[in-house]
Amino acid sequence: MNKQLKLLGLTTVMLLLVTPASAQKVLNISSWAPPTHLTNSQVWPTWGKWIEEATEGRVTTKIEYKLASPLKQFELVRDGVADAAWIFHGYNTRYAATQAVEMPNLGTSAEAASVAYWRVHQKYLAKANEHEGVTLVGLSSHGPAVIQTKTPLNSLSELNGLKIRVPGGVGSKVGKALGVTAVKLPAPKVYEALSSGVADGIFMPIETQKSFRLKEVVPYVTIMPGGLYYGSFAYLLNTDFLNSLSEKDRNAILSVSGEKLTRLAGQAWDNADKAGHADALASGSTVTTASQATHAEYLDLMAPVEAAWIEQMNGLGIDGKAALGELRDIARSSP
Repeated sequence: MNKQLKLLGLTTVMLLLVTPASAQKVLNISSWAPPTHLTNSQVWPTWGKWIEEATEGRVTTKIEYKLASPLKQFELVRDGVADAAWIFHGYNTRYAATQAVEMPNLGTSAEAASVAYWRVHQKYLAKANEHEGVTLVGLSSHGPAVIQTKTPLNSLSELNGLKIRVPGGVGSKVGKALGVTAVKLPAPKVYEALSSGVADGIFMPIETQKSFRLKEVVPYVTIMPGGLYYGSFAYLLNTDFLNSLSEKDRNAILSVSGEKLTRLAGQAWDNADKAGHADALASGSTVTTASQATHAEYLDLMAPVEAAWIEQMNGLGIDGKAALGELRDIARSSP
């Protein structure tokens, strides 16, 4: 019996040496989109793999669904209900600096926009401290938004009075400039709103023709050259969770976050746009590009929005013109 106890004790000691107390800590990620969404099928799993490799297996990740609405994800992370989450800035009016990447006519890919956004945020926009209470580990933009309607769109004036789902942020300012009757609701509700007649159309990237099956309810897609607007997302980590890790593991997680995570997300959005565009055409959706005259008309309508944002940033002590100019230079010069 004594020999067995000694052997058991030795085995326990060996296990503790091989598997320290900090091992296998699970980072719980909250997500509000369905499991098939690119963020859940590509971005989070890849980031999780990077984390597991960087921490040598001491930290793993798990995605949790339906913990809260899209509008409450920031609070979930801040309060420690979830260790990480992603948010769409347009759902909450507290975010203004993040609208830099959302401005129309950026004319580039989601990857290029996202990388430029991260760099400009770190240099300029972080001064607004809009993510206070959590640790910001990544930013991204979806690809250029398009106009999706139930009937053909021949001019911008035809949008006047139509019930259009707008996303918040600059996307909602686009709707106001175009005179639409704004319908505000989170992305998971858009199909129902369009199919039931609550909305006549929607502003979203073309990937939603496939991912949200919008080809079934809004089969007319109008592409605005340069992008109708872009969309701003943030990837958040609970600061207490991060601080509970060893310095080695904290640094390991941060090493696979930031611009690395940002680029990954941008690439995923680009791939989704390509798939969505192809699926729209294959399903019989009509995809057209607005004329040069319509594009010029649109930019004239949106010029005051950009000017107002720059003025707002200046009031926060941020050089809005420099930030926006640098973001566009970086994004447009990316391969």
